[in-house]
Amino acid sequence: MSTADKASNTTQDLKGKVKETVGSATGNDRLEAKGKSDRAKASVKDVGESVKDAGSNLKDAVTGH
Repeated sequence: MSTADKASNTTQDLKGKVKETVGSATGNDRLEAKGKSDRAKASVKDVGESVKDAGSNLKDAVTGH
């Protein structure tokens, strides 16, 4: 996973946490749900990047590069 991808995913997760917290504190269910959604999207992206990295590492191990 590139540094830019990690930073982007981390930023999305942090924005989601803020939205979720503010939504919860203010009783804004919609904002809270949006925050949870943002965090879930960031997690899915992290998993996708990890799978991509694992595939690349496996390819390198098989080909000897």
